[in-house]
Amino acid sequence: MRHLKFVLLLAIAANFWECGDAKIGENGELSPRRRRCYDGSLPKRLKKKERKLSLEGSGGGEVCHRLYPRVSCCPSRRAPYQILHRRDARIFSTNNTECSRLLEEIKCAHCSPHAQMLFHSPKLEKAPHRAQDLPRLCHGYCQEFYYTCRGHVPELFQADVDEFCQYYGRRDGGLCFPDFHRKQLGRDSNYLLDEKIEVINRKHKHNCYCTQEILSGLRQPVGVVHCGDGSQRLFILEKEGFIRILTHNLELLKEPFLDIHKQVQSGIKGGDERGLLSLAFHPNYKKNGKLYISYTTNQERWSIGPHDHILRVVEYTVSRKNTNQVDTRTTRVLMEVAELHRKHLGGQLLFGPDGLLHIFLGDGMITLDDMEEMDGLSDFTGSVLRVDVDTDCCNTPYSIPRNNPYFNSTNQPPEIFAHGLHDPGRCAVDKVRMDINGSLMILCTDTVGKNTTTGRILQVIKGKDYENEPSTFDLGSNGGATPVGGFIYRGCQSRRLYGSYVFGDKNGNFRILQRSLGDRPWQEKPFCLGSSSPCGSSLVGYILGFGEDELECRRPVEDPEMLSTACSRECKNGHCTPTGKCCCSPGWDDPFCLRAKCEPACRNGGVCVEPNKCLCKEGFSGAQCEIGERGMRGDGEKDSILEHIIDMTSYLITNSEFKEVKWKV
Repeated sequence: MRHLKFVLLLAIAANFWECGDAKIGENGELSPRRRRCYDGSLPKRLKKKERKLSLEGSGGGEVCHRLYPRVSCCPSRRAPYQILHRRDARIFSTNNTECSRLLEEIKCAHCSPHAQMLFHSPKLEKAPHRAQDLPRLCHGYCQEFYYTCRGHVPELFQADVDEFCQYYGRRDGGLCFPDFHRKQLGRDSNYLLDEKIEVINRKHKHNCYCTQEILSGLRQPVGVVHCGDGSQRLFILEKEGFIRILTHNLELLKEPFLDIHKQVQSGIKGGDERGLLSLAFHPNYKKNGKLYISYTTNQERWSIGPHDHILRVVEYTVSRKNTNQVDTRTTRVLMEVAELHRKHLGGQLLFGPDGLLHIFLGDGMITLDDMEEMDGLSDFTGSVLRVDVDTDCCNTPYSIPRNNPYFNSTNQPPEIFAHGLHDPGRCAVDKVRMDINGSLMILCTDTVGKNTTTGRILQVIKGKDYENEPSTFDLGSNGGATPVGGFIYRGCQSRRLYGSYVFGDKNGNFRILQRSLGDRPWQEKPFCLGSSSPCGSSLVGYILGFGEDELECRRPVEDPEMLSTACSRECKNGHCTPTGKCCCSPGWDDPFCLRAKCEPACRNGGVCVEPNKCLCKEGFSGAQCEIGERGMRGDGEKDSILEHIIDMTSYLITNSEFKEVKWKV
C-alpha cells in the first residue's frame, strides 16, 4: 500500500515541471566530439571526488554541478555566476521563489557541455546583435519560464508568449535547454519522463492508496489552499465564514486567519450552497500580501427585485504586524452578483500562471423568466470571468485583459472569458502543460443542466459556449451524486498519479482521469482506496472539497515574512494596490496620503489637519477659521502684508500631535 496525505479528504501536491521538456532536443544529445563550452573550449570531465563534493554541497553554485555531474564547463561552483554579464545579473535577480528556481537552472546553461550550441546557433548568424542572456529554450520549458517570470523580470518580457518563445525558443529540432534529464535533480525530484509513465503504471497496477486523517473537529470545511510563500501553511475554509491556519507541523492555530462570519450568509439545509465559497492568494502574495475571497451575503444593498442573496468577491490584505491574520480594514469589493436561488452558485477564484484572476460562476438555477426581473450583474451567471487585479487605477479594483473574447463587445460583459456553465464544482489549472493552442489547461467539473446531477468534465477555452460545446469527458449520473472538482496532480508522493486529474463526487467516490502522450482523449482509470485492515484507517463520509498543499518535497520550510514594501509601510490613510501604488481615502492627498485636504480651504493662516477640519491660529475660529476675535469674519484682502507677517503663526504638524509656536517680532 502507498500512503498519501489527505487534507479534508485529499491534499494534492502541486508541481511546475513540464513533462516534455526533459528530452534532449528532438535530435538527441550531441556526440562528445561536438561538445564545446561557451567560449569554444572543451568541457571538463569531473572526477569521482569532485562529483561527490558537488552532490553533497548546498547552495546556488551546487545546482549546476547536480545538473551536469559528469561533464561540465564550470570547473568551480562560482563559475556560472562569474560568466554572467551586467545585463544578465539584472535578469537573474528576483525574489520570486518559483521564478528564481527556473533562473537558477537557466543560469547553469553556461555549464552545459553543449553551451556553444545552446547559445551560438547557426540560425543566429543573421541576427548578430542578439543579446546572449538566455540559451535556446525547449518550447514547453520556454512557456513555463514566460508565465512564471513575466511579472518579476519585466525588462525581459516585452512580447507575448508566442513572440518570446519564437525568439528564445528552439523550433528547428536542434539542441535546446534543458539538455539534461531532470530526474538527476535527486530523489525529491517531481519530474517524470513521459515515456516512463506507462511503465510505472504497469509496474504498480495493483497498488492502492491509503487515506490519512490529519485534522478533525472542523466546522463544515469546504476547501484548503496554500499561499505560496514557502511557509507550507494550509488555509482551511469553513462555510460559516472562518479561515483557519494549519502550520507545517500540523498545528491548528487558535486565532482564525480571517473571521467574517457576521457578513457571510450561510445555509444549513442540504443542497444550500451559501456561505464562504473560495479563497485565492495573489501570485505575488509574499510581497504584496493580497488575497481574494468569495462569499454570499444578504440583500440589504439590493432593495429592488426578488434577490435572495448576493455573491460578493472581495480583496483583503494581510496584517503588517501579524502574518497569520488579515487586516479587515483593507477590504475592497471587486464585484457583486445578485442571486435568486441557493444552488448552482459556483464562486471559485483561481489565479493562472498568466497572473490573471479567473472567477467561475454557476447559472444560479436562473431561468429566462427570472432574467427579466434581474439587473445587469446577472449577465455574469453561468460564466467564467477573467480580470486583471494588477492595476494602478484607484477608482476600479481591476482592469479587463485586452485579449478577453468580448473586450470590445456591446452584447456581452467584457469580463466574460467563457460561458454556458451550470454548476462548476471546482476548476483546476495545470501549471505544467498547455493545450495544443498554447493556452492554459483549465479543467472543471460541471453538470449538464439545471435540474440534473449528470456530470461532465470541461476544458475551459476562451470564447466557448458550453451550452452547445461537447464535454471533454462525460461522467454520467453516478447515482445522483454531484461531481466535486479536484486537481491535476503534479506532486512527488505518487508517480502513478503524476499528470492525472483527481476528483470525486459528493457520495465519497474518488475518480481519476489520465491522458496518454500527445492530445489523445482523457480516459478514466480505477482509483483504489485501501481498507482499514492494511491502511489502519479508511475514508468515511462525503467529499466536500479538495485541497492542495505546497511543494513540501521541493524546498525547505520558510518562515512567513512581514510586508516590507514602501506602500505597506507608508500608506496610512489609503490602500495599496497589488502593484504597490498608494490610493488615498477621500480627504487625503500626496503620494502616501499623509496630507489632509479641506474644501473650502482654511483661511487666515489655518492649517488643515484632518479632512475638512482646520486648526485655527490664535484669534480665529470657525470651520475655515473665517471668524476673528470680535466675531467678525476675517477678510484677508483688507489686511496689509505687514499685518499678516506680524500675526503669522507657524504650526509644526506630526502624525501624533500638533505644536503651536508663536513668532515674536
